[in-house]
Amino acid sequence: MIFIYFLLGVYTLGMLFILVYSLAQGHLLFSFLRSRRVKERIPPNPKTWPLVTIQLPIFNELYVVDRLIEAVSKINYPKELIQIQLLDDSTDETSTLIQEKLKLFPEVNFQYLHRVNRVGFKAGALREGLEKATGEFIAIFDADFIPDPDFLLKTIPYFNTENVGMVQSRWTHLNEHYSLLTRMQAFALDAHFLIEQIGRNSQKAFINFNGTGGVWRKKCILDAGNWHDNMLTEDLDLSYRAQQRGWEFVYRREIESPAELPPIMSAIKSQQFRWTKGGAECASKHAMNVLKSSLPFSTKFHAMAHLFNSSIFIAIILVSISSIGVWWAGQQGMISPLVFRLAGIFLIGFVLIACVYLVAFLYGKKGFWKNLLQGFYLLPLFLSVSMGLALHNAQAVMEGLSGKKSPFIRTPKFNLESGKTGLKSNAYLASKIPFTTWFEGVFALIFIAMVFIHLQLGSYELLPFHLMLAVGYSLVFITSFRSYGLSR
Repeated sequence: MIFIYFLLGVYTLGMLFILVYSLAQGHLLFSFLRSRRVKERIPPNPKTWPLVTIQLPIFNELYVVDRLIEAVSKINYPKELIQIQLLDDSTDETSTLIQEKLKLFPEVNFQYLHRVNRVGFKAGALREGLEKATGEFIAIFDADFIPDPDFLLKTIPYFNTENVGMVQSRWTHLNEHYSLLTRMQAFALDAHFLIEQIGRNSQKAFINFNGTGGVWRKKCILDAGNWHDNMLTEDLDLSYRAQQRGWEFVYRREIESPAELPPIMSAIKSQQFRWTKGGAECASKHAMNVLKSSLPFSTKFHAMAHLFNSSIFIAIILVSISSIGVWWAGQQGMISPLVFRLAGIFLIGFVLIACVYLVAFLYGKKGFWKNLLQGFYLLPLFLSVSMGLALHNAQAVMEGLSGKKSPFIRTPKFNLESGKTGLKSNAYLASKIPFTTWFEGVFALIFIAMVFIHLQLGSYELLPFHLMLAVGYSLVFITSFRSYGLSR
């Protein structure tokens, strides 16, 4: 019985964590909806436009760097006031491709800076570029982005007071409709860039620079201690250091920055691992400082929810594994049926999370009922795949919280919409299958078996949960196995 109560305790604590996280998400949804009633004032253009440096960190980007240079060359801004740095750490033909491409734009102030050591990875490249930056403001774009030609004309006016340190734009998706995987990623990212970013920014809570598609005041970067390279999400780290020093961040939903979504599971996992581990590293670094600060309670609450949001994957792992023992104990009469009825309160959390994603999905779309039906189709699939990624992401979180270091692994880019490259011809695909992928297959079999047991015994309390886990782990295992095999 002691072991059963231990499993019940683990299950309850995991569900409580998910509930608290969902309450934070629900409050952000409320703030987002309330912000829509506020008429926003667009600031006037500055009397004199300032000097701006655009930084383009690049590492082995054969398939997208040509497109990036083309797009940045079309930025509408006074030519004498703009400096464009190509921060190239490439070790392949990308370097030659860049230099040949730059010859086509002699009228544009491109500056090619090539490093051979990659010290500090992306953060190191940005830091070294900053030493040579002439701009008062620093715009940053990753290689898979296509900047809006009017990006600077739209963002610079929001630095209308000296305490504004960063302006972040909203990511949009170049290849959202390429596959089911890209649609699900867009489903997730839209929730972040609409509900979370707007919800936090509208109540003056901390938001984050998303690593690209934003503009910094150079003074803010330096005042906050410059780019640190001791964690994988240098963008989140600098964001928290700057805002703890009193700098104000601005998020603009109407300024769009189109980018590419990873089309295969191995690339998604690479990106997810970096984001979740980096988020956990930042939580270890900044959580106590936030709690000890004199910030308002609401700001602290959302900062903690933000910093520890990746820990939800640990909660999902604990809940999913312990739920099998809890279900079995209930079948044996070792746990009162009242416990299962009281567990219904946790459904509030799933309802809130569902509302966040559905509202973000429906935002700005025409044809409400058609899109609503599509949302109801994507939502359970997205939640299932998110659960299926829990094992992979929980490993990243544990490494981040424990301080284990790992190199910055870039997400491979494809530029599939150009028709010039295909999945199998991509030179940057990973071929080694991680050990967690095999465990995902084992988990898929376990929860498939649980679904059949539920149906055979007519026990339906945990059937929806175990069915989603079975679907999620199966899809993640199959798509992972196929994607790692593409480079063979």
